[in-house]
Amino acid sequence: MKTFKLHLIRHGMTAGNLQGLYIGSGTDIPLCDEGRAQLKELKERFEYPQVDTVFSSPLVRAVETANILFPNAGHQFTVHDLREAGFGVFENRPVKDLVKEEDFKKWITPGSGFVPKGAEPTEQFHARCAETLLKLFEYMIRMDVTEAACVTHGGVIMSMLSQRALPSRHPEQWMADPGCGYTVQTDVQLWMRDRLVEAIDIVPFGYADTLRGQAEAEENEAFE
Repeated sequence: MKTFKLHLIRHGMTAGNLQGLYIGSGTDIPLCDEGRAQLKELKERFEYPQVDTVFSSPLVRAVETANILFPNAGHQFTVHDLREAGFGVFENRPVKDLVKEEDFKKWITPGSGFVPKGAEPTEQFHARCAETLLKLFEYMIRMDVTEAACVTHGGVIMSMLSQRALPSRHPEQWMADPGCGYTVQTDVQLWMRDRLVEAIDIVPFGYADTLRGQAEAEENEAFE
């Protein structure tokens, strides 16, 4: 049976990432020099899929990442609902300061229902992410696009996969490094029956071996 693959990739680093700021959809900043250099290094060391169709968040950091990783893509679409969550009054503030505030603790507590001023409600964000993943695969199936890439944000990837991917994992277990992510696939039967995808690889290809090597080295150091 024909399968449809989508490579979900987190955008590269920004100055906000390096400074430890809480950056959502309310802050539209480009990649920093370190972020661009890191993406180029990843392309040199590892292999990214060769795709002709690329979806991306409309935020500059995602569009720029898509252009660096997939410069030859013939079809590139910005999708409004691939943007990161909006953090309202917490936007663009140092995380080290926010974690001391009671309202922030309520905001990041699952099920609290607390919504800071100007922020996107958490339940609404998760519903948006799940619906957007559905729409991407529906487009691919309808247009017979068997493989595509999607450059978006870490929070979006974690939300999508924790809701719709096999194996079932908590959101934090779907964290992705900048410029990296996951390959998911489905077929028409699995999609029509369960609206689920299977996570089958880490992007870029070969990066997972590096992660395993680092983990083993750290483990060995712990026992020395």
